[in-house]
Amino acid sequence: MACRGSCCCGCGPVNEDNARFIMLLLLIILYLLCGAAVFSALEHPMEKQAKERWAQRFEIFSQKHNLNRSDLEKFLRHYEEANIAGIRVDTLRPRWDFTGAFYFVGTVVSTIGKK
Repeated sequence: MACRGSCCCGCGPVNEDNARFIMLLLLIILYLLCGAAVFSALEHPMEKQAKERWAQRFEIFSQKHNLNRSDLEKFLRHYEEANIAGIRVDTLRPRWDFTGAFYFVGTVVSTIGKK
């Protein structure tokens, strides 16, 4: 079965607008891949160094304060969960005081538009 004037997948002929769209899509994907490669090359070594520094500090802290490694990891996981939930260790001001709530409401109202 020969393919005459149309794509074999049954999509029909590729006109100029479709070809332009496909070309732009491929260029955007290429652009994103190049950007990902650049950021990965720049950030990965620093992330690796930071992870090594954290492991050293973690070990020194656990030895200095005579803490079990698993207990300290468990405590830090609980701390991260509390931090994600919005509970802050610093007591400067609560997160949901009136000014914080007003800021939140302002950002919600300013980003929601009508269709």
